[in-house]
Parts: sequence; structure tokens; C-alpha cells
Amino acid sequence: MSKPDIKKVVLAYSGGLDTSVILTWLREEYGCEVVAFAADLGQGDEMDGLREKALRTGAGEVHIEDIREEFVRDFVFPALKGNAVYEGFYLLGTSIARPIIAKAQIEVAKRVGADAVSHGATGKGNDQVRFELAYHALMPGISVIAPWREWDLGSRTSLIEYAREHNIPIPVTKDKPYSSDRNLLHISYEGGILEDPWHEPDESMFTLTVAPEDAPDKSDYLTVDFEDGIPVAVDEEPLSPAALLERLNEMGGRHGVGRLDMVENRYIGMKSRGVYETPGGTILHLAHRAVESLTMDREVMHLRDSLTPKFSDLIYNGYWFSPEMSWLLKCIDETQKGVTGTARLKLYKGACHVVGRKAPHSLYMPDFATFEEESVFDQADSTGFIKVNALRLRINAMLEAKKRKKD
Repeated sequence: MSKPDIKKVVLAYSGGLDTSVILTWLREEYGCEVVAFAADLGQGDEMDGLREKALRTGAGEVHIEDIREEFVRDFVFPALKGNAVYEGFYLLGTSIARPIIAKAQIEVAKRVGADAVSHGATGKGNDQVRFELAYHALMPGISVIAPWREWDLGSRTSLIEYAREHNIPIPVTKDKPYSSDRNLLHISYEGGILEDPWHEPDESMFTLTVAPEDAPDKSDYLTVDFEDGIPVAVDEEPLSPAALLERLNEMGGRHGVGRLDMVENRYIGMKSRGVYETPGGTILHLAHRAVESLTMDREVMHLRDSLTPKFSDLIYNGYWFSPEMSWLLKCIDETQKGVTGTARLKLYKGACHVVGRKAPHSLYMPDFATFEEESVFDQADSTGFIKVNALRLRINAMLEAKKRKKD
């Protein structure tokens, strides 16, 4: 199959092993100009020298955009409002970053007149799906180049050799081959020694959190304020979305909060082992549920919770820009009206516990809930309630008894 005639391609560039090799490979294989695009989502010092490195590797242009506030405000917080968790544990730190990267990349492609976009996701992983579904939703007809599905470099070891042959500086060695992906919500690790699910991660690998056993021997308390489901302040200090998440990352990381080691089901069908650090996100998830517990109607909460697995799957599988996601986000926003209040949390040795919650319009009424003497609830009313709800159970038991007698 002949290659399309590509004149200019925008590459989602991180400066890591894969995209460093891809930048050179695209120029050699397609003979086209490569525009390197990097999104600053809170990678920290990983962004240092990125522009110079891309230019040295052969990029015709380099576009670096700081979209940290938009990332947290328009992607992380909406996921938080829906309590998105994949397969019981994963707070979707990588998954939720892909749609905003793709969105910004497509905007660059339109500005520079590119006829293609490219990414460094492998043909075995989830990210290829996430990126490309977003590309096609945002710019129908755009050509997509996925090198991992085209080239004969079948492993990261092969990429390391290619990089050395082409004098491409890389941050990965054969002694430390696992890859990582970082943003304000989390950092993930996969590959290399982590491909053995029995092998415990080396402590030296972790970046955002201290080992729980090395955390302070004294607990810390903090509060998080919410307005309509959105975090707005930590310890009564109003903060922007990105600054708020950064603050909680620091506080949680100091106490070893938010580590996760799991084997998950990738969208394309295989299982994968991932190790994650999500200190701030872990705190926010627990704090948000605490405020909801006071302010959300029971049936609204249970209905929303029934949609949460689907919501989480859509994020994980790359359908952020789908019609069903648009509908779900509207539903979730409706449930968050009135989710306003404060959660108080205790951090200690890797654990985060909710120890208090309050809300100006709380549905929790002490007069009704108390076990002490009160006059607002007639406990005898529960007799009829139980009889009515037990009716179908009694009928079913009578029917089963009749069947047994007949047999």
C-alpha cells in the first residue's frame, strides 16, 4: 500500500524515546516537514529544553502550549464530578489527558495548514484509540500517521538502537526501559520490569509520593471546599484549578497518598500492568464523595452512580468527543447543582480518610437521624413500610413452598 503524499505533519511530541525517533522517521519515510507540538499539562522539568531538542532533531516548527488550567478545569474536574474510576481503582490520569492533547494538536494543525497528524502511541495500547477518535471527531478527513503500526522497529530496544544510529538524544536506557507519562493529575509507569505483574516496583521509580513508611509520623489535616461539585479552595484559600491540584499533589505526596499498582483491561482486549501516583486526585475523589453524601438526593445519587461505570469506560476508551459523552456530561452537571460544602480529611502514612463534612444546605438532619429520643419521626410508621416492601418476598416464599409441597 503506497504512502499518502504528506507535505506537513503535526506530531504530538514529548521528547521521550518514541516521539524523538518518530520525528526523524517521519522526515525520512514521508519526506515531509514535521511540526512538533507539545502540551504542557504539568510535566514539570520534563518540559525543559524541549523546544531546542525538537529543533535539533529536525522539527521545522515547534509549538508548546501551556494548557494546565484548561486541562484541570475542563477535563479533570468534569471527570471528578462524575466520580470517574476505571475498574474500581484507576482515576484515569492518562486517559483524561488525551482528548485535550488531541484538541490542541488539531488546533495547531489547522493554524499551520498541516495535512496530517501523528502520535507515538503503540499498536497494542489504548492511546492510539484515544488520540485518533479525537482527531476524527474534531477534524474529519485528517490523515493520521501511526508509526508503531507501520515501521519495522518492533520494540523499544530497537528504538534505542535507531536513536543511537541517528544521534538522537533519548532519556531511556536498556537498564531503565519502562516509560512514564506525567501530568497534573498523575504519573503512570509501564513496560520493562513492570511487565512482570509479580515484580514489585522499585522505590526509586516513584516521583510524586514518598514511600508511606517514610512519610511523617504525624498526620496532617486539610479541608477542600466545593461549589456545585467543583473544588474551589484548600484550607479556605481560593485557588485556580491547576494551583489547587498542585497544592493537593504536594500535600498528598508528602504523606505517600495515591499510589496504585494494578492490572487493567485495555480497550483492544489485552491486559496491562500499570503503576500510578495520583495524590491530589485521590484526595479530591474522597472529598467530593463526602460533600455529595450530605447534599445529593438518594435516588439522584444512585442513578448517577449507575452511570459512572459507563462514564469511566467512555473516558478510558477515548470517547470524550462523542454524542453519548456530551449527553452524560450534561446529566452529571445537573446532579452537581447544590453539591456545595466542605470536606475535612486526614493524611497519614499513605492513607487519606474523610473525618468531617459540612454543607450550607445539607440534607442530613440530626433530628431525624438521632438514636436519642426525638419527636419528628414516628418509628411505628416503619411497620407499614416494611410490610409493603416485604409483600413480594412473602408471595415468592409462599409460591416456592407450594412448589415443594407439590413435588
